[in-house]
Amino acid sequence: MKRILAVLVLLLLAALTLACSEQQTPVDEARQQQLAQIVIAYGQTLTSAEPCAPCDGTSAAPGQVQLPPVNPRQVTGDIIAAGSSTVFPLAERMAERFRAEGFTGNITIDSIGSGAGFERFCTAGETDISNASRPIKEKEIENCRKIGREPVEFRVGTDALAVVVNPENDWVENLSMEELAAAFATAETWSDIHPNWPDQPIQRFIPGTDSGTFDYFVEEVFDKDPEPILSTSHLQMSEDDNVLVQGVEGSKYAIGFFGYAFYGENQERLKVLAIEGVIPSREHVDDGSYPLARPLFMYSAPTIMQARPQVAAFLNFVLTYVNDEIVDVGYFPASDEALNQSRQNWLDVMGMKRP
Repeated sequence: MKRILAVLVLLLLAALTLACSEQQTPVDEARQQQLAQIVIAYGQTLTSAEPCAPCDGTSAAPGQVQLPPVNPRQVTGDIIAAGSSTVFPLAERMAERFRAEGFTGNITIDSIGSGAGFERFCTAGETDISNASRPIKEKEIENCRKIGREPVEFRVGTDALAVVVNPENDWVENLSMEELAAAFATAETWSDIHPNWPDQPIQRFIPGTDSGTFDYFVEEVFDKDPEPILSTSHLQMSEDDNVLVQGVEGSKYAIGFFGYAFYGENQERLKVLAIEGVIPSREHVDDGSYPLARPLFMYSAPTIMQARPQVAAFLNFVLTYVNDEIVDVGYFPASDEALNQSRQNWLDVMGMKRP
């Protein structure tokens, strides 16, 4: 591999030397530098590279789209990501593994909510990757295009929203979708939902409006209308899921919701509810029976990935190894079809073809 890499680098240098004998624009020179970095990172050129078997030498599953191997030790430069608090623990886990396998640059990941993440990515242009627990909106795409970014979607997993109550709550195990809406909006007390339940005010703890988790819950439970949940009583909102956990833990009459990973980290402190008689689990997410399951994404853009090879390398690494880590983090793998599409999106951005 080292000998092949050396030959590729020498060929590239020869091409650059020949090109220097002709008149070049600054854009040409910058592009050649980008290509040189990509050769170093991948050991192959954009136009000639073909997907290969996984880096560990195992064979690919039939029909699985494969990406070229990345050696984190050969990747340089910094990476900035921001967005969904739900995607945050998964992004952090993948960054930790990228570092553990040799990457020495800085990876900054901010947990600020999907909406705020898209604002930094599409309006301010401050980040390389936008983490999201909902698809990008048309207005956000328009904002991206205004600054020369065409957002590309990479599905990285699936989350199941966990609806949780205090462990001392001994009156509710399951809520219908109608009862769930009442619990977070119209019901003042638990007895308003069911007469045998306590005549005590419901304390509600929910993600902030910048959160993709909030958007998804409103879409599924309130038919995209946030007014009922925002105008209810005894409501506390936070972009920090740990604050929500603490709130539910601190009140016997509390209820809240957030990504399944945060329930998994705190399940000894919380009680998870079934929705429509179905508890959140991998089995029930896979078979589609749990009604509050949603996709998780990372977004970038061709202008970023081609100009900053470290971003392309990290996304490649995520799409190659995410299923090794995602269950342990507390989420569920995306379908083979969705993950294959994400890998194909990466190949398309980088100008590579499937064999």
